[in-house]
Amino acid sequence: MQRQIFTEEHDAFRETVRAFLAKEVLPYYEQWEQDGIVSRDAWLAAGRAGLLGLAVPEEYGGGGSTDFRYSAVLAEEFTRAGAPGLAIGLHNDIIGPYLTGLATDEQKQRWLPGFCSGETITAIAMTEPGAGSDLQAIRTTAEDKGDHWLLNGSKTFISNGILADLVIVVAKTTPDGGAKGLSLIVVERGAEGFERGRNLDKIGQKSQDTAELFFNDVRVPKANLLGELDGAFLHLMTNLAQERMGIAVAGIAAAEHLLEITTQYVKEREAFGRPLSKLQHIRFEIAEMATECAVTRTFLDRCIVDHSDGTLDAVHASMAKWWATELQKRVADRCLQLHGGYGYMSEYKVAKAFTDGRIQTIYGGTTEIMKEIIGRSLLA
Repeated sequence: MQRQIFTEEHDAFRETVRAFLAKEVLPYYEQWEQDGIVSRDAWLAAGRAGLLGLAVPEEYGGGGSTDFRYSAVLAEEFTRAGAPGLAIGLHNDIIGPYLTGLATDEQKQRWLPGFCSGETITAIAMTEPGAGSDLQAIRTTAEDKGDHWLLNGSKTFISNGILADLVIVVAKTTPDGGAKGLSLIVVERGAEGFERGRNLDKIGQKSQDTAELFFNDVRVPKANLLGELDGAFLHLMTNLAQERMGIAVAGIAAAEHLLEITTQYVKEREAFGRPLSKLQHIRFEIAEMATECAVTRTFLDRCIVDHSDGTLDAVHASMAKWWATELQKRVADRCLQLHGGYGYMSEYKVAKAFTDGRIQTIYGGTTEIMKEIIGRSLLA
């Protein structure tokens, strides 16, 4: 079906993204996978290409557009290229809104120009060894010492954890406040007592640096409180819909691309003297996946437009995240199966997509959490 949500400007931006991937990412990606981290030069190149800070006001070097369709184009093209390691979506769509929506004028002047140029790589540190989706279980503390915060604790599974120059840390500022006693504290590279642990060894997305972070009596200036004191819970809930939409967009794009390459493969691969595509079972598999992708794409495109208009709610964002990522997982599994033994070989795109995409149903809120949000809204 012909998609109708993009304009000529979006199409031109898509060509820019493809050119950037061809020149600045794909020639180096295999090396990044081996290194377990992308080059900082790629972030600087992304800044020069205008791919960072799409929604940041122009006065700080950003694109000045809140149209989420540009972010959707980025997510789709990076997914099709098989290059999730350069976490521009995390930078733009997850961390960006905290800085543009909560930062003071002074903070914006300090942080946003580098955010847009690629000189300042960002991360958000929420998950802890004993606290994932349950924010009330967070143990990292920020104690008010008058002229500074004293930060202590640890975080894990932090994307961009090694490269990050600026980390938004979710910390407990009111000990007995539960989820409503949390604040966002910004820690900058070089702060004494801020240490990075292992670059974690994952089964996929090898070039995306994911690290443990440790805070041992880190003195953070009072001026680095982001948003309201004890307001982190509301701030986090406000921005989760966009995070989940970014993941959902990547999910359907991955499923569609896997279907494309598998459809071509079964046309060319022969078994019992004829192409696999001549077997009824294969045709049924392709038909089922194509239909599921088409139906999901229609819903996702509607969600993209609604989010660009500011009308998408948390429930529909959760539906999109759950459905698109679970579809991606199913399609990846079925497409690998249709590739037979070759599907298990790392040099085949389907094998890499299988391992890279497995995290999609986990981060940004697990499938189970998405179902809880949806069910609670319907049965309240």
